Amino acid sequence: MRSAQAGMKPMLPKRFYKEAGVEERDGLFHLALDGRMAKTPGKQALAVPSRALAEAMAREWAAQETEIDPATMPITRIVNSAIDGVAARRAEVVADLVRYAGSDLVLYRVSEPARLVQAQDDAWNPILDWARDSHGARFTLAEGVMHVTQPDEAVAAIRSALERIESPFALAALHVMTTLSGSVLIALAHGLGPLDSDAAWAAAHVDELYQESVWGEDEEAMERRRRREADFRAASEVYRLGALS
Repeated sequence: MRSAQAGMKPMLPKRFYKEAGVEERDGLFHLALDGRMAKTPGKQALAVPSRALAEAMAREWAAQETEIDPATMPITRIVNSAIDGVAARRAEVVADLVRYAGSDLVLYRVSEPARLVQAQDDAWNPILDWARDSHGARFTLAEGVMHVTQPDEAVAAIRSALERIESPFALAALHVMTTLSGSVLIALAHGLGPLDSDAAWAAAHVDELYQESVWGEDEEAMERRRRREADFRAASEVYRLGALS
């Protein structure tokens, strides 16, 4: 099976450059490969308003060995997405994120066992308190998986917070963090609020971590989570650097 899967992997392009660096032109910081300006998959300039973000991309390109593997370049992937997609479709991205607010992970709670109830409360209640205190968003909690319609005012408050994020790079990063965590509230509490990346990632996996404490760890599941965590932390970095631009 592993041999067959390995054979199905796409051919990766060979590394064609010696040096990856950053060049400033017209107020933007471009990724430069052997002095030539790099392009996005959409053939646009791979350039950002923040030198620190451009340098983060350059480090990913410099770390490539004989082949260029996009799977190991999450910051570059997010920047490409921001330039080629989010910048021109900002309203669509905001609308997609708002949909998460209507059925956010942190709104659906268990009634037992007591230890998991407590773990959810400890991780998720501060996020809801922040959403209420900072944005006036008051959500309704539900037990189990049955959908509960959230107050229009709460969803509108989250939409307003999202619409105030002007940087396409920060918005693209927020979308990645939301899809990886299943929670726009976790992503926002990390990006705009008091939640650091460690707490945000742990909050997204309260249930999973509880199950592992009961049944033990699954090696493949943990490896998948590690890969997703690397992408989440890359998105966190892009958000931080993109929001500064």
